[in-house]
Amino acid sequence: MAAGPDVRTPPPLRALLDTLPRGDRPKIAIYVALSLGSALAGSVAALLLVPLVQPAHGLSLPRFLLPAPDSDAPAAIFALATAVFALLRWQASRLGARLTAGYGLALRRRVQARLVDAPLPALADATSAEIANVLTHNAEIAVQGFSALQQLLVAGSTATVNLALAFWVSPPLMLAVPVFAVAGLLASRAFGREQAEVGRAYVAGMTRLFWHSEDLPRRLRHVRSFGREASEKASYGEVAAGLAHGYARQLELIASGRLVLELVSAAGIAGLFMLARRWHGIDTASLVAVCLLLGRLLPYVATTRQSFQQLRSAVPAIELWRRYMGLATPRRAASGAAELPGAVPVHIERMLVRPPVRGIEVADLELIPGELTLVCGDSGIGKTSLVDVLAGMAPPEAFSARAGRASLGFEAYRALVSKGAYVSQGVRLWQHTVRECLAWAAPDADDATLREALADVGLDRRLDDSAEGLDTALADASSRLSGGELQRLLLAQVILRRPRLAVLDEATSALDAASELNVLAALKRRLPSTILLVVSHRPGVAVLADQSIAIDSDRATVSRRPVTTPV
Repeated sequence: MAAGPDVRTPPPLRALLDTLPRGDRPKIAIYVALSLGSALAGSVAALLLVPLVQPAHGLSLPRFLLPAPDSDAPAAIFALATAVFALLRWQASRLGARLTAGYGLALRRRVQARLVDAPLPALADATSAEIANVLTHNAEIAVQGFSALQQLLVAGSTATVNLALAFWVSPPLMLAVPVFAVAGLLASRAFGREQAEVGRAYVAGMTRLFWHSEDLPRRLRHVRSFGREASEKASYGEVAAGLAHGYARQLELIASGRLVLELVSAAGIAGLFMLARRWHGIDTASLVAVCLLLGRLLPYVATTRQSFQQLRSAVPAIELWRRYMGLATPRRAASGAAELPGAVPVHIERMLVRPPVRGIEVADLELIPGELTLVCGDSGIGKTSLVDVLAGMAPPEAFSARAGRASLGFEAYRALVSKGAYVSQGVRLWQHTVRECLAWAAPDADDATLREALADVGLDRRLDDSAEGLDTALADASSRLSGGELQRLLLAQVILRRPRLAVLDEATSALDAASELNVLAALKRRLPSTILLVVSHRPGVAVLADQSIAIDSDRATVSRRPVTTPV
């Protein structure tokens, strides 16, 4: 797959920040501010516990926090601080949920938009399984990394506020904190490299799993016909076992890292008590206050380790996302030639197409609205590459053409045929009903127009037998359309579209020979202003063709049907 810019692996945090939509960055700043406010309110509430629990060992707090130690004011202020803490944390959680949902939506939309706009040659080396992965599960892993970043921001805000207040309460005790902080940092980095490797293997395994799950009904027919059910189960089981092992190993690494951090934390708090015992001048209230503040950090010990692991696991997913975002820039907008009348014939004087490697050269090709051009040749010889260029979806190596008296470069030709319709043999319908499928091609068409198009392709009787009519479901067991009926439905889309150029690449392969001729004749009759390009292996289609392109070796031979004159 052709990639664009350099996609070297950045650090986890930088990799994630590079994918953030710019509009979300102020919201993230608000999220950090809410987290800091929540941490401050929670820490103040923890400090107010000391005079409430040990009135005889009060802390030296500002007057506005402890106006009258012997009254009910400390309890009221404690309740107020706790309520502010809960409210700010709730607001931060709501904003975080919206940010996470928006991040996942933006990831999927951006990469799907890039895939839709990318030139076909840029996708030549991409697999459908990998594309499905990058649009689904891969994006979910990246979203989990973003959620982990939020948790780290909360943990960092809480740690900053609590350590600052602890230092204010008892500077001597906090002199030991840097030692424990360094130990905690080293512990948090344990197993990091293995975690990254497990994450990459997990993404690759999910792509292989998509391969096994893709188009399962057709795959099952193939597998069963060869009697390879056992092999299929074993192959799927091997991939699934690798994923299970990777997932289990991820959890083991998280648990191991959490254990290390919890042991370091327990040793740190125990060390503070031992230090206070040997260090004269440290009162009991200060010791209790510092332990309460540091104790508020304990719940974040395990989650911080897990968040770091999720952030590292997101890096391979973000790498794959960035690789697809690095596809070639979207094609230029059509202009100029699109203003030419739709009925203008196009004469292609010379065209050179690659792939295949040897190239296909075409000369003196007439594309006349209302005519059907048959493209034939052996499998793999380059028929699809040729019609991709004729449809304006892939650039040729050489191109010269005329429309009337006007010369056409390829960009001008692409603009001329920009209102097109391209139906391949294996297109899968993703709409739910027949009506939705047709309305996708012609949003403004009324029911009468839709039924007329269905009648043209011979699908009207099938729907007349269904109680749902146009609302017949495409995938329900009771109303599922056959392969041939689905192809007829796609051809009805072409009629409704009324394109300047329509490519039918084996789009009638599921029909019998007589039905194929009837449907193609209906398309010629209903689309007098459309250039029809039909790729087919059936020689019978030639009776409808006004022109044929026979591809053999490195050359395409163009021949027109002789014009017969009445006697």
